[in-house]
Amino acid sequence: LRGIYLAIATIAFVEVLRVISLNLDITGGAVGIFGIPQPFQTQLEYLWIALPLLLISMVLLYRLERIRVGRAFIAIREDELAAGAMGIDPTYYKVLAFTLGAMLAGVVGAISAHFLNTWNARQGTFDSSIIYLTFVLIGGSRSFLGPVVGGMVFTALPEILRSLADTGGLPNWLAQFLRDGRLIIFGFLIVIGTIFFPQGLITPDIFKRRKIQK
Repeated sequence: LRGIYLAIATIAFVEVLRVISLNLDITGGAVGIFGIPQPFQTQLEYLWIALPLLLISMVLLYRLERIRVGRAFIAIREDELAAGAMGIDPTYYKVLAFTLGAMLAGVVGAISAHFLNTWNARQGTFDSSIIYLTFVLIGGSRSFLGPVVGGMVFTALPEILRSLADTGGLPNWLAQFLRDGRLIIFGFLIVIGTIFFPQGLITPDIFKRRKIQK
């Protein structure tokens, strides 16, 4: 699959897994897995695990972009037909990309389960997929740094919106929208971002300009 069909199939596969997890005993059904031990006393202490793993992931992805596998990924992203004509096997590298992404997602999921003290199918809904997509599209998918910046910005954005809603003096409908309408705001930002920033906020050109200036 390629293009929009790959995206649709991915979303459908996630929904299939979510419904299966809702009906299996091993996943706790609708209740999920609860009582997962928390190794730290406060949420801030999880940075001792999260930050090193983030830095390691960024270094690995930075190096991946500069080896043969990474260049094959880039070629398929730019033009899959041309990449195949040059001898690159799109199917092999797509499966490899999904595998690497699943490994990273598994690590994040394990940490999140301990952080939240529970895990259930609600953590893998379509709403979550939209949020993660926003991280990548707005932050930038052409640089290892883009999704990191996008994730930080859009993780903090709902809290900022809630703070604005609680300041007082706003109409009730607007305050309620700021609290509960984050998916609408995220969708609007995706549309605006794809029009005015098709490559995201962080692009490889930023690093090239810095090198030229030096």
